[in-house]
Amino acid sequence: MPHVFGVSELTEALRDNVEAAFPFVWVRGEVSNLARPASGHVYFSLGDGRGVLPVAWFRANQCGPGEAHPLTGEVAEEGCPDLADGMEVLCAGRLTVYSARGSYQLVAELVQPHGAGELAAAFEALKRELAAEGYFEESRKMRPPPDPARVAVVTSLGGAALRDFLKLASVRGTGAEIRIHPALVQGDSSPASVARALREVVEQDWAQVVVVTRGGGSLEDLWAFNTREVADAVFACPLPVVSGVGHEIDLTIADLTADVRASTPSHAAQLLWPERRELAQRLDERETALVTTWNRLERAKAERLETLIRGLRWLSPAQGVERSLERLAALERGLRAAWDRRTERAGGRLEAASERLARAFGPPALRARNERLDTLARRLESAGEAHLRRGERRLENLAVRLRAASPEAPLQRGFALVRREDTGAFLRSPDEVAQGDGLDIRVRDGHVRAIVTRGEE
Repeated sequence: MPHVFGVSELTEALRDNVEAAFPFVWVRGEVSNLARPASGHVYFSLGDGRGVLPVAWFRANQCGPGEAHPLTGEVAEEGCPDLADGMEVLCAGRLTVYSARGSYQLVAELVQPHGAGELAAAFEALKRELAAEGYFEESRKMRPPPDPARVAVVTSLGGAALRDFLKLASVRGTGAEIRIHPALVQGDSSPASVARALREVVEQDWAQVVVVTRGGGSLEDLWAFNTREVADAVFACPLPVVSGVGHEIDLTIADLTADVRASTPSHAAQLLWPERRELAQRLDERETALVTTWNRLERAKAERLETLIRGLRWLSPAQGVERSLERLAALERGLRAAWDRRTERAGGRLEAASERLARAFGPPALRARNERLDTLARRLESAGEAHLRRGERRLENLAVRLRAASPEAPLQRGFALVRREDTGAFLRSPDEVAQGDGLDIRVRDGHVRAIVTRGEE
């Protein structure tokens, strides 16, 4: 048997199929049967002369003046449009079936005058055209200089956008000069005005970066910045262009073409200039790094200087003589110690021999031998002392010869060392210099500079 639907069952099946087939649609038509109950919801019909579509516009999908739309996020200064019978509108939403009456209807999520829809379509068409021509390519975009000192601003003189931009510019960065290039930012004449101001900035050849800005508004209000004329001027500008048009949710063709997009006019100033406390912190960090580097370099140079001084001392003639005297004194001490050891060993052998003789011979012979031994001992002691004196005299002679060999010894006797100033070579013959040559004469207490003069021979 065929399946028999209940009314609600059939209605639910239809609703599921309709909602699946039309999850989101755009519908254009004329408003009729407008109703505004106390709940805040809006009910009306859309017609085009041949058909009628019921529409439910619930309060949750509407926005008041200055509120962000729940679907687009766009802030509308005047809120949602005030509908009236006979008004042509563009609605976006989902189709569903209203079970209570068994009829389908559109649950609207966005309602706007039909003209705005045409602008959105024109925006998308120009966006696709310019994207194909490379206007939005990241590779062609320039980065503004950090903390610029010369900034040109294209905007309306009486707008809040300029006040917000200048307010932040006055408290950020290290200080900048700003030139205002007035332009119309709304209306039919605004595209040509903005493009003309941009060309004026380029002709003056003064600014480092140019800012194009205005406050928020509806799509119609911002339309000047969605035109081909303004996009061409931004694209042709040889300077980095920062676009700060509208609020964060607003997106224009000028934003996409510019080198940098700022979400608001104030954000444009924040992108150009860092906070001054951040600059102060960077300065402190660099000062600390500079002091650390200088201290490290100073320590390294001091250590190098100390090493050179020690090396110079070691190589000086005076230090060489002193080291030779120290070695001579060490040799003298060694010689005395060796002599003492030799004398002690000889005395020991003599005493042992005396004892053997005493045992071998009687007392008279022993006394005679002792006397002879005493005599020999005295002679030996005298010879030893003579030998020691000869060694001392030889050591003294060696010390005298060593001191005489010192380069500074002749200086103590009135002699002098003469060097050429240019080469530092010692002068051994008058033929080694010519008239006018400089000489460095070293005497006992210092140096004397002289110039060679030759008289007639």
